[in-house]
Amino acid sequence: QVKLVESGGGLVQPGGSLRLSCAASGFTFSIYPVSWYRQAPGKERELVAYINRFGDLTKYADSVKGRFTISRDNAKNTMYLQMNTLKPEDTAVYYCSVPGLNYWGQGTQVTVSS
Repeated sequence: QVKLVESGGGLVQPGGSLRLSCAASGFTFSIYPVSWYRQAPGKERELVAYINRFGDLTKYADSVKGRFTISRDNAKNTMYLQMNTLKPEDTAVYYCSVPGLNYWGQGTQVTVSS
């Protein structure tokens, strides 16, 4: 049974940091590129960050470049999103995904507010 389980979301003040985790199971995590997406209220889901299977190629949405870092630990079947200098416009539900397999987690809420 395929599972992607996100954790680490919450409420943070502007300028703060959060680290999201996504634990994968039920498939061979290490051979697939993975991504983080987000969806804000009233907006379409957007790609936030991408990392290849080896972890040596990453891509980011322009809106998060220099603030967010995607990483993965294939030995732990886990991917991460380190989010720094958070802004109110980063408020959204964040999803981890294996796009090539159309696998999605259930999402974790990130709220940036004072």
